[in-house]
Amino acid sequence: MDTKELLKKVRKIEIKTRRLSDHIFGGEYHSTFKGRGMTFSEVRQYQFGDDVRNIDWNVTARYSEPFVKVFEEERELTMMLMVDISGSELFGTVEQFKNEIVTEIAATLAFSATQNNDKIGLILFSDKVELYIPPKKGRSHVLRIIRELIEFEAESKQTNLAEALKFLSNVMKKKAIVFVLSDFIADDYQQTMKIVSNKHDVTGIRVYDQREEEIPNLGMVQMQDEETGELMLVNTSSKKVRLNYGKYYQEKVDYFKDSFTKSGAGTIDCRVDESYVKKMLGYFKRRG
Repeated sequence: MDTKELLKKVRKIEIKTRRLSDHIFGGEYHSTFKGRGMTFSEVRQYQFGDDVRNIDWNVTARYSEPFVKVFEEERELTMMLMVDISGSELFGTVEQFKNEIVTEIAATLAFSATQNNDKIGLILFSDKVELYIPPKKGRSHVLRIIRELIEFEAESKQTNLAEALKFLSNVMKKKAIVFVLSDFIADDYQQTMKIVSNKHDVTGIRVYDQREEEIPNLGMVQMQDEETGELMLVNTSSKKVRLNYGKYYQEKVDYFKDSFTKSGAGTIDCRVDESYVKKMLGYFKRRG
């Protein structure tokens, strides 16, 4: 993709997603994700009714009268976008590929965080961390994130969510709001998910295509695994084949829901031909 075409795509996504974040998500994001906690503001003289646990004993001893510490909510947050760029994201049968919807959702979240003067970081992962952009503020930083989401090409087509979650734990020492965007066709990440959720506020956004849920009856069809590149002939007229695939797919979905819910993390399901706006607004309102 040449520079002119890339900038045109970035601008198109910015116009669409910024409008959403300005008019729809901004307030919902602000009310849903409160500050990290209470941070020290100042000391003042003790007043009747103050909590004695907030007495600053050093200042009290210096002035021979009681002073208390005053705290205020720490509003500034850090958002981390963890985006799956493995081969299975390059799939779509209706209007858009999964990775295009993922880019739009990530951009909308990033602009919503910018409205709140929060920092935004990015982790692109396959079966390894392909790119890490440390959290920063501002529009130009968000535009860089969008450019990477559009243009970055993964070295690997396979997926290892556990590795990406471990990387997050290593680089993010303070609590962050974490959105994991993937189709979650992955295994063995439940334990790592529990560890990450104990420290961070995590939401998994599952983006999927309706054609992934079941195989239609089309006779003998050559199929390719997007992650391994393996070609195979599949007899889709076989009821057993269709049932086995449906069972395999549902097991992945159930594992995702189970892993996130048991960890205390949130989940959103976004089908590519449905409005992710409604799904995300509903989620924010439930949490707010």
